[in-house]
Amino acid sequence: MLYELAKPVVMGVVGVLWNPTITGVEHIPEHGAVILASNHLAYSDTVFLPGQVRRTVHFLGKSDIFAGRSPLNKVVARVMRGLEVMPVDRAGGDAAGSAIEAGLSVLRAQRVLGIYPEGTRSPDGRLYRGKTGVARFALATGAPIIPVAMLGAFEAQRGRRIFPRRTPRVRAVLGQPLDAAEIARSLQGAEEAQILRTVTDAVMDRIQELSGQERSEEYAADVKRRLLPRKRGGAPDREPGPTG
Repeated sequence: MLYELAKPVVMGVVGVLWNPTITGVEHIPEHGAVILASNHLAYSDTVFLPGQVRRTVHFLGKSDIFAGRSPLNKVVARVMRGLEVMPVDRAGGDAAGSAIEAGLSVLRAQRVLGIYPEGTRSPDGRLYRGKTGVARFALATGAPIIPVAMLGAFEAQRGRRIFPRRTPRVRAVLGQPLDAAEIARSLQGAEEAQILRTVTDAVMDRIQELSGQERSEEYAADVKRRLLPRKRGGAPDREPGPTG
C-alpha cells in the first residue's frame, strides 16, 4: 500500500527536479514473473528505475539498512519495506541462500524482481563481473531477464551520498528479454557452474551493449575492498565474497 501511495508522489518530485527518462519499457510483460537486471552506478538507481516502471519492482536490500535502532533508522527501515525493498543478509554462506530464496519468492508470486548482478555499486563507473544469482533466479523460475542500463547516474551522484546533481540527466534503457533456459539448452551436458556463469556473462554482455561502459573482469566488491583504508594492524576491511 505504501508503495502505491508513495510512488506517484516521489516520482512527481523526482520528475520536477531531475527529469529522468526511460526507454524500452515495452519489453516488460504486463503479467508474470520477470527479472530486471541492471548495472548499478548510484544510490539513486533504486528510485529512478522502479519509479518509471508501471509494475511494482521488488528489490533486495542490505539487511544493514534495516538494523539500526535510532528513530531515523527505524523510519528508513519502515519506508524501505513499504517500498518493497526486502532485507537480506549478504554475509555469505547460509545468508546467500536466504537472499536467493527471497528473490525466488518474488518470482514464484509472478512479480517483478529487480537485481544488480554486480552485487554493489560500481566504484568508478565501469561495468564489473556479474554474480550468478541472476542466472539462478531465471533458471529456477523460467522468468525472462530484461537487461537494463542506467546512464548518467554515476556522474550525477559522484561525490554526493544522497541527492544527485540535476545534470547529466539520468536515463534508463531496457533491452530485449534474454531466455536463460535457451542458453542452458545450448550447453547441454555442461556442469551447473558453467551454465550459471555463461548465462550471467550473457546478461552482462547485454547490459554493456546498452550502457557502453568500459568492462572489468573483476568483482566490484573486490575492487572496493582494495580501496578501503586498512584497519589497525594492517588487516584490510572485509566485504562479503561474491556468489559465483
